Amino acid sequence: MRTDPKLKQQYRTIVSYVGLVLLMSGILMCTPLVALIAWPEEWVYALSFILPAAVLSGIGMVLWRVVRPRVTIILTLKEGGVVVLISWIVVLLFSACPFMNIQGFSFTQAVFESVSGWTTTGLSVIDVSKAPHVLLLWRSIMQLAGGAGLVIIMLAAIAGPMGPGLSIAEGRSDQLVPHVRRSVELVLVIYTGYSLLGFVMYLFAGMSPFDSINHAFTAVSTGGFSTKPMSISEWDSAAIEAVSIPLMILGNLNFLTAYMLLNGKLKYVYRNGEIRFMVLLIVIAVPALFILLCANIYPSLGKSFRVALFETVSALTTTGFTSTVYTKWDDVGKGILILLMIIGGGTCSTAGGMKQYRIYLLCKSLLVELRRPFLPRTAVIEYYIWVGDRKDFISDVHIRQVALFISLYMLTFIMGTGIIAAHGFWIGDAMFEFASSLSTVGLSVSITSASSPPLLLWTETIGMFLGRLEFIVIIVSIRKIFRDMVSFLR
Repeated sequence: MRTDPKLKQQYRTIVSYVGLVLLMSGILMCTPLVALIAWPEEWVYALSFILPAAVLSGIGMVLWRVVRPRVTIILTLKEGGVVVLISWIVVLLFSACPFMNIQGFSFTQAVFESVSGWTTTGLSVIDVSKAPHVLLLWRSIMQLAGGAGLVIIMLAAIAGPMGPGLSIAEGRSDQLVPHVRRSVELVLVIYTGYSLLGFVMYLFAGMSPFDSINHAFTAVSTGGFSTKPMSISEWDSAAIEAVSIPLMILGNLNFLTAYMLLNGKLKYVYRNGEIRFMVLLIVIAVPALFILLCANIYPSLGKSFRVALFETVSALTTTGFTSTVYTKWDDVGKGILILLMIIGGGTCSTAGGMKQYRIYLLCKSLLVELRRPFLPRTAVIEYYIWVGDRKDFISDVHIRQVALFISLYMLTFIMGTGIIAAHGFWIGDAMFEFASSLSTVGLSVSITSASSPPLLLWTETIGMFLGRLEFIVIIVSIRKIFRDMVSFLR
């Protein structure tokens, strides 16, 4: 049986777009070298970036220029998912090279750090107090690019309009304007604005320029990597915490909601159920942490409130900055953070987790079902959620899809927690650490370190990868690849 010519054209398009992603990722890998201007003694590390970047860009150039078809095919979700899956895996592996060459990491440790960076998780096995500036900057750049969407930045903003397949595959189904490329350009403008604002605000709050740029990158990407071993708690500064909280919330916002906010369409922001749900969670969680935990273990009410507020926002937005250590925290406090991490941030944002939209949707559906017995039998119930300036009507199919995702998420959470607990850790701490991995948060109860067993690190690595790309896209993409391979081999 002959292979379908359309399938060949389809894969030529897929491979060429993968090539473009690799080409641009290789160029991106050289950007941390700008730090060598300020720290020339670190030029000895330059080849650790230049060599893998050159190989990655070379492979990408060949695939992009040689394989590219004459006629561009619009990518659907399935094809976009294949591009995203292959591109992420290759880039993650090459991005691990500087960690192996500079830090002497094993393959497992280097891949863990790379995945944690690109997925904007923030868990780390690096001793940042001993790492060179160029490597610390690379970690922050990975999170900045990973937060906005690796493939979205590398393709849609450069290669022009190509259909919604890539955006959807990376979890960004909402467009700011009808044209895909214009939507991506607006996302990049918003994202860049966040970063510049964060950099300036951190400078005024007392950080050094290097710390400011790194924390601005990792705050708006809800990534959480820090240049200090104790994260934000290193400064113990109310001003720095006050800068971090709005940056984390901005990174948590759906880009469509942020677009409405910046355009002064406050009515639509207020109507957004996801925003209301986020505010409700913060209003409940902050007093709960303050009363049940923080007021009992911190020396002043001011410090107690600061910790309760900061840790709540950090966990819910899946950023992973921390203003404290958890050695004195009991299971109640950790349990609240676990719940917030699992719920996660805004849909179509840089945040991870199950997403506030999905939980809000299920809660609203439950309320509708509770009302149903009290309505006439002939009543037709039609309910919706505001998305930007339009109503998104909810169907039973939509509810089933959300329920399926949450079921897969919780099943993965249980399995990952079990593997970590099997290494001898308390089940509560294991839940905390894997919730942080799967929801791409980065908060830690000191389970994750350079001395962690390889199986534990790979469990968290897979959790971070699944949490960033989400389950359905990966499953659909792998299924398509195997089915198409069978067609090619016939």
